[in-house]
Amino acid sequence: MSERTCTCQPICAMIWLLMMALVIHTPAYANPNFEPVFNPVLETIKVTEVIKIDGRIDDIGWRSAGRADNFVERSPGENTQPSVKTEAFITYDKDNLYVAFVCNDDPTNIRATMCQRDQFHGDDAVGLMIDTYGEATWAYEFFVNPYGIQKDRMWTNVHGEDAGFDLIWHSAARITETGYTVEIAIPFASMRFPNKDVQSWKVDFWRIHPRDSYYQYSWSANDRNEQCWPCQWGTVDGIAGVQPGKGLEILGSFISNQTGTMSSFEVEPDIDGNPVVLADSDPARSPFDNGGILGDVSMGAKYSVSSDVTLEATVNPDFSQIEADAAQIDVNTTIALFYPERRPFFQEGSDLFRTMFNSFYTRMVNDPQLAAKGTARWDKTSLAYMMARDENSPYIIPTEGGSYDATPGKSTVNAIRGLRSIGNNSQVGFMATDRRYDGGGSGTILSGDANIRLSRKFSWVGQFVYSHSEEPNGIEIDSGVTFDHGKYTVDLDSESYSGTALVTELRMRSRDLMFTIDYNQLTPTYRTQTGYDPWNDQRNLFSWGRYNFRFDNGLFEMITPNFFADRRWSWDNRRKWAHFNVGLDSQLRWAQTYLGLNYQTGSELWRDVEFQDLWTFNANLISRPTDWLGYNASFSVGQGPALRTLDKGDELSVSAGLNLKPIDRLIIEPSVRYARSKDANTGDLLFKQTIARARFRFQVDPRLSIRLVVQRNSSEDPLYKDFAQMGYFSDYHMYFGEGWDIDPLITYRLNSFSVFYLGSSHDYHDFNAAFPSSPSSNRLTGRQFFMKIQYLFQT
Repeated sequence: MSERTCTCQPICAMIWLLMMALVIHTPAYANPNFEPVFNPVLETIKVTEVIKIDGRIDDIGWRSAGRADNFVERSPGENTQPSVKTEAFITYDKDNLYVAFVCNDDPTNIRATMCQRDQFHGDDAVGLMIDTYGEATWAYEFFVNPYGIQKDRMWTNVHGEDAGFDLIWHSAARITETGYTVEIAIPFASMRFPNKDVQSWKVDFWRIHPRDSYYQYSWSANDRNEQCWPCQWGTVDGIAGVQPGKGLEILGSFISNQTGTMSSFEVEPDIDGNPVVLADSDPARSPFDNGGILGDVSMGAKYSVSSDVTLEATVNPDFSQIEADAAQIDVNTTIALFYPERRPFFQEGSDLFRTMFNSFYTRMVNDPQLAAKGTARWDKTSLAYMMARDENSPYIIPTEGGSYDATPGKSTVNAIRGLRSIGNNSQVGFMATDRRYDGGGSGTILSGDANIRLSRKFSWVGQFVYSHSEEPNGIEIDSGVTFDHGKYTVDLDSESYSGTALVTELRMRSRDLMFTIDYNQLTPTYRTQTGYDPWNDQRNLFSWGRYNFRFDNGLFEMITPNFFADRRWSWDNRRKWAHFNVGLDSQLRWAQTYLGLNYQTGSELWRDVEFQDLWTFNANLISRPTDWLGYNASFSVGQGPALRTLDKGDELSVSAGLNLKPIDRLIIEPSVRYARSKDANTGDLLFKQTIARARFRFQVDPRLSIRLVVQRNSSEDPLYKDFAQMGYFSDYHMYFGEGWDIDPLITYRLNSFSVFYLGSSHDYHDFNAAFPSSPSSNRLTGRQFFMKIQYLFQT
């Protein structure tokens, strides 16, 4: 419990309000023998009695379980005594690892949300971290809130947490008169660990306690001068005679859908002579084509050949995404957008394919009809291989100033990845990927990378990539655009070339001082057709640093001044841009509030037009004052280039969002983002875009949920407006106007992979938005009804 006191007499109402936010953090219980323990060790034994996962810690089996208490406050405090008491218990049988938590607290202050797995944020929760191989390169994370809702993650030392990772495990929790209790059972069949008679795992138990501050407690004390996170965990010994995941899993799904699209439309002038889209009163002339009802079956299988080797294959895989990607501000960008991977097939071994460059971006495998994958983990060595037959292959064409895209058709993709742990928590790896297009054309890369721990505070990471490209033929992209001093065109016309990419980065992480120095380069002919690299022809140098000022009492927990500087040159040494950014971040002991300010200056070169004296001021605010209210807002103003018209613009960007929870099972998340630029000399509009989005989530019970997403995307670009008013409507609606997306969904989820979905999506567009005198013409341009049944069979 926190006690608020005022440390000085208020001299005005504002100062009084600020002083009320001062916090003196005192423990609600006191342990006179409290002493932080680094890398604690716990022995556990096998349970012989049945443990029922119901959230009640009253089974006989828990009496002999290994017990961990003496938790420390790792944040915001530094290994101080927590304000509430926590105990964790661990045991096992031949099939499962069992963990329980007893969390003391005032039950009226507990924050909990009834929601789908992985979707709670800002809740009280407990966590279990496990590094089964003890190599500190990857680890499992399991979190549970006071309603028993699960959240799992895969952590890697290259990219941190992967929120899309899912496993089959079991949990239950209940709120009691003295706090809450949690029980967890993780099947050994779901995990990967060494094939040894007796296991010794790096483990840490966590508790999240969000109140005025976002308190984090852990079993193992935390050394902020040690950059290796799993190296600081405790050790659990005594797990003997268990086998990691073996056996057969079959994931079957049936998908049915009916899709309608607006494939063509007619235009005629209105009374003022402006072209408008016809209203189509005659159904025979309707441009909206309703497709038939289609059904499809997908089947996947995963077989654990041994404790170390897993094979997975799928025929006609269902790679659909039920949760639509949130729209991004794209009115002033020259590159293809990047979206996170959410498809379940890529979960096994997802940590292995990650590198500094996005050399293997799994969403480039767009529409496979056949895919197979194998992973193997031995002592200090890991291998992964994937093959896919893609029916609708994307193609990204990077250039110095941006990227183009095409769809050449069918292709076959192969990727292999290997990692080896060496020395003291370091690793080296290689990757090779290849894509072969039907009818000609290919893209191949060979890559080597390393993550070397130099000391407790310093590390070095690097990667070198060689690429060879043979273009498909007969696809015109943008005639006349060339690269590498005019040697090649961006059109896909059977040209062949090779390129390289390199990144080297020195990192320093300590208690308060952190910095990074990075150099990377991509040649004009570097291209990967299995990854996401939308730029090439560049050399980059950047540095980043920050210093933490920590306060034991008062309004501020921490104030962090920081800087960022970067320079980019083309391969022929023309400076493309230079930026310098100074910022001030702060974390408050009030309503879990974060406030950030930064100011950036710089210059940029776009298509031989140089923009000087660019600047941006940005402010960010994030806060969670209560269990039912969270909010965020950002504001940015400055001068920057409009990339389509190559004018210098006065820019304004604003965004805001709310997280509302009127009851524990209803979450309302409205948000808005706005970006606008006006010519710095004339005041004419250069571009404008607004994205308003609201997501409504109602959880009937732990399995059944209802979700509705409503999104409005409105953009205005005078360049495309001119095209529209001249009658060039074929692609105009992709860049200009107003669109609505309405997506309802019903979900019934038994576990991570056994799910029933029933939903629809509706896309509307106002084709007359370019013409002020024309009436609104919100037309249905796309619609889909879908049903999906997916079930996981395990043997």
